[in-house]
Amino acid sequence: MKDKNMILVTGATGFVGGALVRRLADDRAFSCVVAAVRRKPVPSPKGVKQLQVGDLLPTTDWSAALQGVDALVHCAARVHVMQDDAADPLDAYRLINVKGTLNLASQAAQAGVRRFVFVSSIKVNGEATLSGESFSADDEPAPVDPYGMSKLEAEQGLRKLETQTGMEVVIVRPPMVYGPGVKANFASMMRWMARGVPLPLGAIHNFRSMVALSNLVDLLVTCLKHPAAAGQTFLASDGEDVSTTELLRRTAQAMGIKSFLLPVPAFVLKSGATLLGKRDVAQRLCGSLQVDIEKTRRLLDWSPPLTLDQGLKKAVDGMKP
Repeated sequence: MKDKNMILVTGATGFVGGALVRRLADDRAFSCVVAAVRRKPVPSPKGVKQLQVGDLLPTTDWSAALQGVDALVHCAARVHVMQDDAADPLDAYRLINVKGTLNLASQAAQAGVRRFVFVSSIKVNGEATLSGESFSADDEPAPVDPYGMSKLEAEQGLRKLETQTGMEVVIVRPPMVYGPGVKANFASMMRWMARGVPLPLGAIHNFRSMVALSNLVDLLVTCLKHPAAAGQTFLASDGEDVSTTELLRRTAQAMGIKSFLLPVPAFVLKSGATLLGKRDVAQRLCGSLQVDIEKTRRLLDWSPPLTLDQGLKKAVDGMKP
């Protein structure tokens, strides 16, 4: 028997999945949250049922995790990595992000799951936007790297399955997500600033969209509940785009410290990064990537609960010593 308020979350110990599980556990609209974990169980909020399912593979058996589930949010994935050492990166991403995802979705449809919310990536749209332009949810996809390609292929497979089975599919494409416990480049940036390290990023005049973890989680919960979300693709952001320079200044402000930013021209940074084999890094620091969330606002009557500054303050407060 289905429980219309029973939700399954995959990737439940990850950055996004963990925050989503905590939010769902506090939401009285949901009677039960099932957290799918790869390995042994970890501490979880009261009312959360953990199930060990192993890796996200084409052969994974999801039957126990799907029992009684009405809707799920699929956060598990082979995430984007800067220096991928896989012999065939695209094949490695496809195994998990495409075949593993579609195996889960097929079993979910067979089990009678009503709605499947898929956490995709803005990389499906592309890597950068031109000055004054933004990606929209209904743009023609143009992924560049294997990660983005795998997410697009998963989206296409889910849409086909939706047509065949009637299971509602909702796709959410976030840009860079930041918040308490963030890792990778954003965490490194905060640590450098906390140490007072001068950064050569004081003259970058780009525009980039980001999304606070709390804002993304709120959108995912909305996609579970809202009738108009069915069959749609949404982009996520904080609703405010900033330059790399402005982001660093406002992060320092959230830390209560002074920023030390050297006004090195963007073309100098790009040239130096290219010589060092770090062209992609320079693109993210100096290039623009803006997303338009008008469709998300209009169809779901949704607005980001946190401002950019509030999101930065939460990220700073969540820094590990």
